[in-house]
Amino acid sequence: MMADSGSSEEVAVIGNTDLTSSESENNIINTMVEKGTSLLRKMEINVAEAEKRTGKNTVNMQETYTVYLIETRPAETVPEGGTPAAPDTLWRRYSEFELLRTYLLVTYPYIIIPPLPEKRAEFVWHKLSADNLDPDFVERRRVGLENFLLRVASHSVLSNDEIYYRFLTEEKGWREMVLETGFQDKADSRLKSLSAMFRVKNPDKRFTALKHYSDELNTVISQLLRVRARVADRMYGVYKVHGNYGRVFSEWSAIEKEMGDGLQSAGHHMDTYAASIDDILEEEEHYADQLKEYLFYTDAVRSVCRKHELIQYELEMAAQDLAHKKQQKEELATGTVRVFSLKGMTSKLFGQESQEQRESRLAALEQSIQEGEEAVKEKNTECQEFVRTAWEDIERFKEQKDKDLREALISYAIMQISMCKKGIQVWSNAKECFNKIQKERTTDPRRRALSRASKAPWRRHWSDPTRKNAPAHRHTRPPDPPETSKPVNCPV
Repeated sequence: MMADSGSSEEVAVIGNTDLTSSESENNIINTMVEKGTSLLRKMEINVAEAEKRTGKNTVNMQETYTVYLIETRPAETVPEGGTPAAPDTLWRRYSEFELLRTYLLVTYPYIIIPPLPEKRAEFVWHKLSADNLDPDFVERRRVGLENFLLRVASHSVLSNDEIYYRFLTEEKGWREMVLETGFQDKADSRLKSLSAMFRVKNPDKRFTALKHYSDELNTVISQLLRVRARVADRMYGVYKVHGNYGRVFSEWSAIEKEMGDGLQSAGHHMDTYAASIDDILEEEEHYADQLKEYLFYTDAVRSVCRKHELIQYELEMAAQDLAHKKQQKEELATGTVRVFSLKGMTSKLFGQESQEQRESRLAALEQSIQEGEEAVKEKNTECQEFVRTAWEDIERFKEQKDKDLREALISYAIMQISMCKKGIQVWSNAKECFNKIQKERTTDPRRRALSRASKAPWRRHWSDPTRKNAPAHRHTRPPDPPETSKPVNCPV
């Protein structure tokens, strides 16, 4: 459950922590997770940095990869003027994060496991590199990996897992430790899950609706990210084209005397405006990463739904097998044999069974039915328990999703408003530069006189005595026509 705004519980901030307090208030780009669990009360967790390394892979070939430094330290209050304890550190590769998440998926199938950040950039625009070793991409992935660790640490069940704790604290031998759990043998095959999806007869309507919602949410967020990538492409082009204003104003200022300084200053403002788009779009990527997190969350939701379908299918198969055995017992006890059954054909070919054989088979069927009833009871209990625990986690996830997406969208809108205000400020500064040009031009008395004369060109045209063929007197208007005594016929 997410901490309420009025709650006294602390919260851990995920994401970029290099912002000032004012920037954090006006530009909320971090995801909030609950810090009411025992692990976050005892331990501070962060992924401090990323480092590029070169080494040999499993097939003895040279490769370049990235490792991430995980820092943990006791969550103790440091006295004023004191020095906090040095953190414990270890390095992890992205593949180890993947192994940890796979282990959690198999071990806790009823929990919506937090997703990892993308391994390779998706929904990129042309200026954004798709290289997984690009420094900007590696930095965003570092933030995403820290987000993943804090999401797990904030969960009341996942945070108590021993393998997860060892992942944070023991660098050597962790991979062997997680493989020794045998979680890979418990993993359901995709083919088995697909078969259960199509063959289950009585699916739970709630999980069916949740799966449908997850598919629709995936589609909506994918479309939103594609639109954002197209907008980023166009915005980048528009902003960079403004750099041409700066170049033109600079060239223009070189041929002007009085206007030169104002044009040069306006050009500088245009250059600043063109260069600002790089920081703007880099900030936008943080919001895109938050949307991508919930894009990947949809697959975790579908994983829970698939597990429920599989458990429901196994329950139905166990009930169907029990019903078949009870029918066999009834046929054997009453001597009723279906003609077209295998048993009926065998009786016709080899004759009827003896009394002893029938009693022996009845006893075996009784034992088998008893075992089947136990299996159905066990599967039914497992299904009910799965539904109960899964739905509790689904409700927790819904609250978290609504809060995170609302904050992300509001923060994105705030960023867009701030960007527009910066654009208005740039053009306002350019306007001031142009106003100074006009003031400089009108301070000279001779220019001021010319400026006044330029406002009445017709006066200068008719009153200039040196103008060729100009009238000797000032022209006002043509004389009125002479009055006549004839009436004027006005057509109706």
